[in-house]
Amino acid sequence: MTTKETDTSPTGAVEIGNLERLNENLAKVEELSTRLMSAISQKKTVPASLQGPSQDLYMKAAAAYMAEMMANPSKILEHQISYWGKALKHYVEAQQVLASGRLEAPEDTTRDDRRFSNPLWQSHPYFNFLKQQYMLNSEAIEEAIKGLEGLDAQERKRVEYFTRQIVDMFSPSNFLGTNPEALQKAVETDGASLVSGLENLVSDIEANDGDLLVTLADKDAFRVGENLATAPGKVVYRNRLIELIQYSPTTETVHKTPLIIFPPWINKFYILDLKPQNSLIRWIVDQGYTLFVVSWRNPDPSMRDVGMEEYIEEGYLTAIEEARQICDVPKVNAIGYCIAGTTLALTLALMQKRGDTRINSATFFTTLTDFSDQGEIGVFLDDDFIDGIEAEVEQSGILSSFFMSRTFSFLRSNDLIYAPAIRSYMMGEKPPAFDLLYWNGDSTNLPAKMAVQYLRGLCQGDRFAQGGIEFFGETLKLSDVKVPVCAVACETDHIAAWPASYNGVRQMGSRSKTFILSESGHIAGIVNPPSKKKYGHYTNPDLKLSVEEWREGAEHNEGSWWPRWEKWLSKKSGAQVKAREPGGANHLILCDAPGTYVISQPKG
Repeated sequence: MTTKETDTSPTGAVEIGNLERLNENLAKVEELSTRLMSAISQKKTVPASLQGPSQDLYMKAAAAYMAEMMANPSKILEHQISYWGKALKHYVEAQQVLASGRLEAPEDTTRDDRRFSNPLWQSHPYFNFLKQQYMLNSEAIEEAIKGLEGLDAQERKRVEYFTRQIVDMFSPSNFLGTNPEALQKAVETDGASLVSGLENLVSDIEANDGDLLVTLADKDAFRVGENLATAPGKVVYRNRLIELIQYSPTTETVHKTPLIIFPPWINKFYILDLKPQNSLIRWIVDQGYTLFVVSWRNPDPSMRDVGMEEYIEEGYLTAIEEARQICDVPKVNAIGYCIAGTTLALTLALMQKRGDTRINSATFFTTLTDFSDQGEIGVFLDDDFIDGIEAEVEQSGILSSFFMSRTFSFLRSNDLIYAPAIRSYMMGEKPPAFDLLYWNGDSTNLPAKMAVQYLRGLCQGDRFAQGGIEFFGETLKLSDVKVPVCAVACETDHIAAWPASYNGVRQMGSRSKTFILSESGHIAGIVNPPSKKKYGHYTNPDLKLSVEEWREGAEHNEGSWWPRWEKWLSKKSGAQVKAREPGGANHLILCDAPGTYVISQPKG
C-alpha cells in the first residue's frame, strides 16, 4: 500500500512519501542500532582526566559564584531578572503572534550564527522559539561567567572555555528532534537519510575501537602520492625516525645553500604539498632552491623511550649533515613549523653551545618558544590533563593520534565536531572530498617520553625561555639562538598565539631578526600562495617594541608573505650553481617521494 500526503502549511509543502519505504528504513535503523551497541562495547577504558577537566575547576567556579552571590546579591539578582525578562518577553511575543492567527515567528534580534542558517530557524515559529531561547540562555551564561570574581586568569580562561563547550553541545541544531533541516530531509527521503547517517556513525565508532571521532573528509577521495603530495622528488636517506626527501629541480640553476624543512610530527608533512596550486614545496623549488623535507615516522609503542634528544640528534642534526654532504656545502638554511620550529630553536641553541655552524639561517612558522602565553590550547595544559596524559603514555608507550585529533577538534568544536556530525549522522551525507580536512584526519602518534618532555618542560615549565632546559648535558636557553632568523606567525592562530611567537623571537640572541604576521590562522596563514591573492600580512622592522606597539605600527601588505620571505632567504642562500638532481654517489635513491613513512601505519 502506498500513501502520500502533502502538508500545505505556510512553512512550505512537504511530501510525506512512501510509508512502506519508511517502514523498511526504520527496520534498518533497528538493525544498525544493534551493530552500534556492539561497536560501543569495544571502547577501551580511558582515564577520566583525559575526558575533561578535574572537578576542582568546577568547584572553584561554583565557589566563586556563591561568594559573589553572598557579597553582591543585587548584581546576581539583576543579572537573573534581566535574563528572566528577556525570556518571558520572547515567550509572550511568540504567543501573541500565534494568537493572532499567524503561523510565523516574532521579531528575531539575536546575533547571526552559522548553526542556524537554514531559513526554517527564522520562519518556523517552533524552531525559531527554540533558537531564540537557546541564544538568550547562552548569552545569560556567558555574562554570568564573565562576572565571576575570585578566579585567577588561567582558571577564568578554562572556566569560560569549558562552559562554552557545554553550551555549544546543547545547541538545538545538534539534536534530530530540534533540527528542522535534518527532520525535513528525513521526511523527504522516507527515512533513508537516517539510515545513511546511522551507517556513518557506526562506521566511525568501529574505526576508532568504540570511541567517536567524526570523519571529516571522504577517505576514498585521496591517495597520498597520487593526488596529494605529488611534487617530484626522491627519498635519499632513512633512519628509524626520518625519511629525508630531496625534491627534483625545476630550474637550470639553484642557490648554492640548500634549504631543509622540518614539519611538525604531530601531523604529516604534505600539508605543504596538498596540490600543485597551493604547494609551498613546489613554489620553493620553482624559485631556484635545492629543497629537502623531513618526513617523520609515525611512532609505535616500541618507540616509547624516544625523547626530544633523539628527535634533535637523529632528526635535525642528521638531516642537516646528510643534506650538507649531498650538496657538498658547509651550511644549510632551515625551516621549522609549529612544534618542529620549537625543536629547531632547541637544536640551534645546542649547536651554539657546541660551536656547530652548519645552519646559516632559520625560519620559524607559527612557532612557540616562549610558552608564557599558551594560546587557546592552554586550557588543556594544566596538571589535570597532563597527569592523565602521563598515565596514558606510561601504559601504552605512545600518545595516540586519537587524543591529539580530538583535542585539536574541540578547539573548534562547532566547525570540526558538531557541524560535520550533523551532516554525516543526521543528514546522512558522505563526508566531503576536501584535501585539507583529509590531511587534518591523517594525524600521528607521539612517543611517550617525547610527549611528556614537551608538555612538562616546555609547555608547562616554559623552561627554554625561563632559565633554560637540560638536554645533552647542556642548559639550552632561548637567548642561545644566534643565527639570522625570520618568524612567520598568524593573526588568528588558535594553537600558537602570535603575541607569544613574537615575544619568543624577541628573546632570541640573533642580531638579525625579521617578524612577519600573516592574516588568517595556523594553516591557512602559512599555506597562502601568491596566486590566491587572499590573505595579506603585516611587517614592522622594529622588534624592540612591545606586542601592542609592534602591531599598532605595523604596515599592512596585500597578498601572500611568500615572496617577501623568499627575498629575505635569497640573500642568505649564496650564488647560483648548476641545479642538483636528488641523491649522489654516497646517497642512493631509496624510493620516490613522498616516501614510505608518510603512508605506513604504526604497529600496536
